[in-house]
Amino acid sequence: PTMGDRRVNEINSSDVLRALSPIWLTKPETARRVRQRIGTVLDWAKAAGFREGDNPVEGVTKGLPKQPDRGQHFAAMPYKDIPTFVHKLRGTSASQFAKLALEFLILTATRTNEVIEARWAEIDVKQKIWTIPAERMKAGRDHRGPLSDRCLAILRSARSLSPDSDLVFSGRSINKSLSNMALLMLLRRMNLDVTVHGFRSAFRDWAAECTNFPREVCEMALAHTIKSKAEAAYRRGDR
Repeated sequence: PTMGDRRVNEINSSDVLRALSPIWLTKPETARRVRQRIGTVLDWAKAAGFREGDNPVEGVTKGLPKQPDRGQHFAAMPYKDIPTFVHKLRGTSASQFAKLALEFLILTATRTNEVIEARWAEIDVKQKIWTIPAERMKAGRDHRGPLSDRCLAILRSARSLSPDSDLVFSGRSINKSLSNMALLMLLRRMNLDVTVHGFRSAFRDWAAECTNFPREVCEMALAHTIKSKAEAAYRRGDR
């Protein structure tokens, strides 16, 4: 918005700085994406002959404070507390679809976008498998996950709420998905200082401490990529 009234050839580092400063610390990931996209637009403008000189995005971070360490963990609920949490979740007055989607996410150890964009065509009820297509996976490959009896019960409830939708968890209209903030806001309304992504961490802790499954199986359940290219080349199955 701060650059909206300026011509592309007039934009300078101070303009970029003013655009980024309000969100640089409060929304660091968004701010980094905004910086990258401003840079891309201005690179194109120079290549197309609309401006000259260096890209004003270069070096702009020198005028901004240091962001929090990106290596910090997502706030996660201890896995031992999750059964009590789910019981409370079912009793809230929140949207039925949001409640069902969040419980489904916890049970499948998946990510928000993978759940809110889930479609019935991906669900094989007979085989009890949910296959998420590669284009919706962070790793860029299909991910098959088993569906527990409770997952199947959640799916039946979701189908009864919106029998004609292609989406498993509909939003405000039949063919519109839930907002990607819907599940986080549900947690906030329950006065919980945890993240949705943190339930994946809780799953990993539970798998390590309460089961005897090999580490590689636990990592594959989370659809984590194999860092070793040699190992990845030889692994064909998804267990």
